[in-house]
Amino acid sequence: MTDAAPRARKRIVLLVLAGLSAVVAVVLFTPWFIGVQRQSQVVSAVDAPYPLTFPDDFAFGVAVAAQHVEHQQPSDWTAFEKRVIAEGLTGTGDKPGQAKPGHIHDLDKYPEEVRRKKVDFDSRFADDFAELAALGLNSYRFSISWARLFPRPGMTAPDPAGVDFYRQVVGALKVHGLTPHVTLFHFSSPAWFWDEVDGKRGWERADAMQHWGQFVDAVIEAIGGEVTDWCTLNEPMVFVFNGYLEGVFPPLEQRAGPPAVAHVVHRLLEAHAIAYAKLHAAANARGQANIRVGITQHTRAFEPWRNWAPLDRIAAGFVRQAFIWDVLDAIESGTYTMTDTDYRAEIEGLKGSQDYVGINYYGRFYVEMDATNMAAGPIIHSHDPRDPDELESDLDWAIFPKGFADVLLEAHRRYAKPILILENGLADAQAGDTRRQIFIVSHLREIWHVMNAHGVDIDGYFHWSHLDNFEWAEGFGPRFGLFAVDYARDFARTARPSAQLYQRIIEDGITEEMWQAYGSKL
Repeated sequence: MTDAAPRARKRIVLLVLAGLSAVVAVVLFTPWFIGVQRQSQVVSAVDAPYPLTFPDDFAFGVAVAAQHVEHQQPSDWTAFEKRVIAEGLTGTGDKPGQAKPGHIHDLDKYPEEVRRKKVDFDSRFADDFAELAALGLNSYRFSISWARLFPRPGMTAPDPAGVDFYRQVVGALKVHGLTPHVTLFHFSSPAWFWDEVDGKRGWERADAMQHWGQFVDAVIEAIGGEVTDWCTLNEPMVFVFNGYLEGVFPPLEQRAGPPAVAHVVHRLLEAHAIAYAKLHAAANARGQANIRVGITQHTRAFEPWRNWAPLDRIAAGFVRQAFIWDVLDAIESGTYTMTDTDYRAEIEGLKGSQDYVGINYYGRFYVEMDATNMAAGPIIHSHDPRDPDELESDLDWAIFPKGFADVLLEAHRRYAKPILILENGLADAQAGDTRRQIFIVSHLREIWHVMNAHGVDIDGYFHWSHLDNFEWAEGFGPRFGLFAVDYARDFARTARPSAQLYQRIIEDGITEEMWQAYGSKL
């Protein structure tokens, strides 16, 4: 009995020490086996002889959006632009790429003609297409302005002038050997669509799908027989995040958190399912068996701000899933489940309604969680000023080619379908646009790598963008174009060095000299 008490005390001490050791181990080592890990490697290791060439049938193209390049139509965005000028709402956020709700940056610094004509695409598209064909491009992605076809409420048929315009665009593309890739919804819609009906506006109106279906039918009737590649929705989560949470896109709302916008995402997925069914039914009726329909998602490499912080790592994984994969998972399964919420809904006709996976990729974002204010949600950093070697765009977006490969591999693993890169580019207004050339070479190298080393089926690459243009809440400031636009000289176009570089890659692949010249700068 006398020896039992010391032995018991010893066991208690050992148990306490073991418990403390476990706590210390969790604190010290948990970050290394949970959540997303921040990577130090900027590009993939590619072990292959140069040149890195692409298949003969690979789609090399550029991409634009109607509201960016066409003459103003009576859309929600046009109404917003006119209000900004009338009310002097031309400020911006505190940092590049940080928009101010309800404002368009420096829009008043451009004359009315520029604001109205954007890049004067309407008058110049045939010449533009000839220049692109001369560079060796074979594809062109553009969007249809819903407001151009249905400018007024109550219309039972599309405006004939709008129909004729898009038939001319598609005809000119065909003349110059450019395959049209058509997007139906690229953020803008008719202004009347946002008139309130029974307390609801836009996509939440009870008649929204009826109007959307009428628009899709009109596009099919106008150009359906000439188009095989369709994108129903461009970056639906960007539209929802910026339009309903941040208030920097129409409808300029600032709702209280993700659950408040789940139904909007739901309605967009309904719209996709409706368009998918209509496009395939029409193609089958005319014996056009080779069409492809999908959406495209805005993707980033969401990584932790602090690699040692478990909350940052876990939050990065949540953001990645919610922003990128929730929507694509829903299209595969037919059920939309919003990450970290109770929202779950089956959507009729949605299951399996993507013939390819559309990917837009722009770089790395860093995710930070403040443990003292969890309710505020994650803080997103567009680059890391603590890293002197990190390369950024004019919008301070971190350039991170390795993350591109990671996204492509993840999409391949999840869906095992062909992938189309429908946007990839950066803002670079500097003379010589060196960063854009670094960007093009490094990102096409990542595409080649995942295709050849991992068997990922990638069918095409569309650079964003063809021309400098109107970049939403950032206005005309960011210069994304392979071709510079001089707004002071009647919209004159000038090919940047990156355009010639893109041409050389199309013709000869990525050479060793290219990689030595540009890869060394990352």
